[in-house]
Amino acid sequence: MTDIQSLCLDDILKNKDVVAQAKTGSGKTVAFSIPIVNKLNVKNFRIQSIVLAPTRELANQIAIEIRKLSRHIHNVKVLTLCGGVPFKPQVASLRHGAHILVATPGRMLQHIHETKVDLSSVNLLVLDEADKMIDMGFYDDILKVIENIPKQRQTLLFSATYEPNIETLSKAILDKPIFVETQSVHENEVINQKFYELREENKTSFIPALISSNGAKSVLIFCNTKIKCDELSDDLIDLGLDVLTLHSDLEQRDRDETIILFSNKSYPILVATDVASRGLHIDDIDLVINYDMARDEMVHTHRIGRTARAGKNGLAVSLCTLEDDSRLDLIKEKFEDVSFDKLEEVVDDLSYKIDADFRSVFIFAGKKQKLRAGDILGALTAGVGIDKNDIGKIDILDFVSYVAVKKEVIKKAVSGLERGKIKGKYFKVYEK
Repeated sequence: MTDIQSLCLDDILKNKDVVAQAKTGSGKTVAFSIPIVNKLNVKNFRIQSIVLAPTRELANQIAIEIRKLSRHIHNVKVLTLCGGVPFKPQVASLRHGAHILVATPGRMLQHIHETKVDLSSVNLLVLDEADKMIDMGFYDDILKVIENIPKQRQTLLFSATYEPNIETLSKAILDKPIFVETQSVHENEVINQKFYELREENKTSFIPALISSNGAKSVLIFCNTKIKCDELSDDLIDLGLDVLTLHSDLEQRDRDETIILFSNKSYPILVATDVASRGLHIDDIDLVINYDMARDEMVHTHRIGRTARAGKNGLAVSLCTLEDDSRLDLIKEKFEDVSFDKLEEVVDDLSYKIDADFRSVFIFAGKKQKLRAGDILGALTAGVGIDKNDIGKIDILDFVSYVAVKKEVIKKAVSGLERGKIKGKYFKVYEK
């Protein structure tokens, strides 16, 4: 178990209210998902647990984790209710019933008011990344949602910080909570931070050298604005790099696809705004680059927490200009030994090329077509003749699916699935 799991699981399983302060990547999703599954009465086909999360991306990942942990129980229904996607299909899904809801506060409140969803059987409420939800302006929405949940319930609050607004919220909604805190993520995890001072116009050309000198295979680059994200992505593509872009101007389906393609190792570089800095469970990112310095030390902490996950070490590099002095001072207050590294020590290895091991097959079918990972795996191995070791992560959404396969066999996989059937049916297939 991780520190936060060992500290709070026992109390949670004893039905106590808990406030847990833990960093992103500490294993807190499992810490509250196990009790949700443990407490579930699958024969009572009513909503029994609600998890509120700040973003749709995080909500989807929580739902996936809960489904994994409940695989041994037949017919567990987990629904996500999030903004950014059509409302009516969610209404239809709710009419069919559910055991567990994972939702963003605004969309949850909309369903309470418009769908008249019955929450009278809820006995467990989880607020994940409560500080982020409050930062996004969801404080009042959270309280309104809670007004519609039975007072006799267990409440768990997880937050990376415990500032006055979180303390006020916890006192308002929890009953004699146990407080647990851990500053560590995993004992074996080490984030090595480096800071370089350079001119704004030299940042982009410095990135290939950073990547090659560190032998990076998976890189997440943070910019402060959507415009800068797009500009940097275009510039890096011009330099011959495979890049994905993630920011809030993208349609939700494009955001979902981008996260899938980066997490399944189909693309090696993601350029993102802070929409990606919290709650995304993407392991094996070995280099985080702050192209723009974070606006404050908390955002900086969450950004660099994207690397060094799952017991691995990681490197976080910040590119600073003279205009960043005030932001750097804030970071120095939180982290020890913040000093500038020498630019000349970063030597560009021109023989090194960052490249993805996989590419993705896009299948125009998903959960609504009753498609399962085993169906896709069987079609690729038995039907097309792809070795199972050449098949990576499989993501199945409501209407589409993505399967990562080794680059060397992507053409064979796509053409084979185009000609063959999956679960007895023909589906449109593309390379992504």
